[in-house]
Amino acid sequence: MKNIVSKIFAFSLLVISVFLSSCEKDLPTQANYLAYTYSKIDENGGSWTPVLLSSADQIAIPVPEAVGSSAFQEELAFVKSESSSLSGEQLDAVEYWTNNPALRWNEIALELIAKYNLIPGPNADDTYTLPNPANPGEVPYFPFAHPPYAVRALSYLSVAQFDGLISAWHYKYLYNRPSPGLADNSITAAYVENNIPSYPSDGAVIAAVSRDILSVMFPLEKDYLAERAEEHMSSLIWAGANVESDISAGAFIGEEVAKIALARASTDGMSKAQCPKPISDSLQAAAFDRFGWKWENIEIPARPVGLTPLFGQVKLWNVPNVEVVRPPVPPAPGSAEFEESVVALKNYADNMTEEWRAIANYWQDGLGTYTPPGHWNRYAKEYAIKYKLNPLRTVRVFAYLNMAMMDGGISCWDAKYYYHYPRPINLIPGYKTIAGTPNFPSYTSGHSVFSAAGAEVMTYMFPEEGSLFRDYAVEAAISRVYGGIHWIFDAEVGTTQGIEVASYTLDVAKADGAD
Repeated sequence: MKNIVSKIFAFSLLVISVFLSSCEKDLPTQANYLAYTYSKIDENGGSWTPVLLSSADQIAIPVPEAVGSSAFQEELAFVKSESSSLSGEQLDAVEYWTNNPALRWNEIALELIAKYNLIPGPNADDTYTLPNPANPGEVPYFPFAHPPYAVRALSYLSVAQFDGLISAWHYKYLYNRPSPGLADNSITAAYVENNIPSYPSDGAVIAAVSRDILSVMFPLEKDYLAERAEEHMSSLIWAGANVESDISAGAFIGEEVAKIALARASTDGMSKAQCPKPISDSLQAAAFDRFGWKWENIEIPARPVGLTPLFGQVKLWNVPNVEVVRPPVPPAPGSAEFEESVVALKNYADNMTEEWRAIANYWQDGLGTYTPPGHWNRYAKEYAIKYKLNPLRTVRVFAYLNMAMMDGGISCWDAKYYYHYPRPINLIPGYKTIAGTPNFPSYTSGHSVFSAAGAEVMTYMFPEEGSLFRDYAVEAAISRVYGGIHWIFDAEVGTTQGIEVASYTLDVAKADGAD
């Protein structure tokens, strides 16, 4: 494995960059792709170990009607009737949702994150009002989908999708009921036939679980999400992919898994992450007592509290506790390592090239975007398509990717508020960044932690692409130094932290039965 921390150090000492010119700079959330033949169908997927469910059969569904039964034949006749005369709008829906719709629901999640990734501005009297989950329609609207919020939403979405499809795969191969096109050769399915049993519908699992998770994460979008889910499930009939009982059983699994996931979310500590000022002040005072420094917000008007000071106390997925991955004490201001970073930052600022600026901008992932975790979800979607993963394999990638990044974010925020280390703009007189300064302490770099954790999971899932993913992580880390947002040691140590955090998630992945 490449030592990507050493690569960051080489970036900073030699003042060079590894600008990945082949990497797409504009990352739209809508990509044109069609249904495809899966590279494998994972007949044993129902035996994989779920994350939240105790077993694949924890959620019980009815025994399906036999192929020769009158009830099933009536369902086939309905599919044949509905799929034989589609409107242009229905044909568009069939093409849009494809036969791997988890990709579309991930896109929808990223679009919502970008839509709500808007920091609340000051009031006329220079005070600040925070989004109120009890009244999400009150300005400023809930949620503020910053990186911790985004990675948490993506985690619960993908983990619930993963568990739901493990359950679906279990019942598919328990009952082995064929798809409509195989049960009745007069039905022409819109999607390529992958010979995966039809009951319960994996598409309906994904539609129901995604609708329910995202409706809680983005409550103002509940009606929109219900419309998307209704269209998605209707498209399964229009495409000749499922009969109604397939869809009903799949939707039931999705709804039940979502309840379990949301029960965990309701008690994971996120509701307390944006704490009152006295608690925030106590964290700052404790850091000053320990280390003799503290980060302070220098914006005007200054926000009374940094971003989610207690996100470091949110429940982890796979890391046992934040202390086992808490990084070492950062260099003291005035130390040799600190001064070395000051020299490098001043050099970048004084000699900024178009290449460095482009790297800083590409990885900015700031307000109005789908954040650094969303950036890595975009990559996961692209490579799921490239390697033609089936829906179960696809959501496995998303689940482990997002669990690792959420654990990484939690551990990063723990370090940020435990050490409360000032940013370059706080300690270098007259220093200016080429990007906005985030409203939380510097050490360690969130971009570095998220990206290193993401790169390790992606390398495990797509080993042929590992060097590329790790190069992406290096570039993401150094981009924050180019932008003047972080010290070099923030990026280096954050990268090590992300790799270490990911190792806990990968230990779980390697033992889940999928390999």
